Amino acid sequence: MELLGIHHLSAFTANAQKNLDFYTKILGMRMVKKTVNQDDPSVYHLFYGDEVGNPGTELTFFEIPRAGQNHDGNNSISTTSLRVPNDEALDYWKTRLDEYDVENDGIIEQFGRKVIPFKDFEKQRLMLVSDETNKGVAGGTPWERSAANPNYGIIGLGPIHLTIPELEPTEAILTKLMGFRRAGEYLHHSTGREVIVYETGEGGTGAELHIHVRTDLPRERLGRGGVHHVAFRVENEEKIREYLEELNQLGIGNSGFVDRFYFRSVYFREPNGILFELATDGPGFATDEDANHLGESLALPPLLEGRRDQIENNLKPIDYKP
Repeated sequence: MELLGIHHLSAFTANAQKNLDFYTKILGMRMVKKTVNQDDPSVYHLFYGDEVGNPGTELTFFEIPRAGQNHDGNNSISTTSLRVPNDEALDYWKTRLDEYDVENDGIIEQFGRKVIPFKDFEKQRLMLVSDETNKGVAGGTPWERSAANPNYGIIGLGPIHLTIPELEPTEAILTKLMGFRRAGEYLHHSTGREVIVYETGEGGTGAELHIHVRTDLPRERLGRGGVHHVAFRVENEEKIREYLEELNQLGIGNSGFVDRFYFRSVYFREPNGILFELATDGPGFATDEDANHLGESLALPPLLEGRRDQIENNLKPIDYKP
């Protein structure tokens, strides 16, 4: 079985309002869903994406108000890439990041592409990557009302970086279960160490994992600015259930089938402890809201709608004017 690419990535923030301001006002992404963590409805779960939050464009955040700072390290999702249309867009973004005093390393080259490594206000490690030479999975469409120039806007998630102490067991899961194949390697711009690239589906920036093998680092301690899990695209519920059956046959512990309302999922940990999710492309975020008004009010899946008053009373209001 073969995956279609990266679906979404979920990280931690300690401040929903500042997070919203950074990702919508500075990075120009659209908030496509303001909802809550379905496993803990006392906290926000914010989704940012392209014009309608197409699969492969979604960067999401759980708000944990008292979370300590993430302690970067091993067994982690260590960098999140965001795709932009071309090299010219990176010139625009270098100027914009500097204008907003966003910490960045400038334009460099990585795996034959131009990129800008940068960090958000909570030190989450991010990277803008040019799609100038991409021949793989197509990107999304920036929202025309974006705070940033939509001609240069973010069009989706790019390569996701994992830092792990042991390559072989993770490689086995990627290649034998998830349909990834080795696509090459390069030397990291700051560490000088080899990074191994795997791709799935049509390949390209929207379907890559970049693996850093480090035996010299302590295990990551998750906190604000850290990443909780990465999700991969599966065509439909039938395919999810096929994957679930295979996980069970292989004796790989998993969540079982999970209905997230906006997509269907199954979760499991790969051998180095990183949480993976397989998620369907649909039904999508316009299921319970008009596409023209996504993210403007608190959306709750049916299983939580009966608790709306209680949930809303426990949440600190956030200001969002698209």
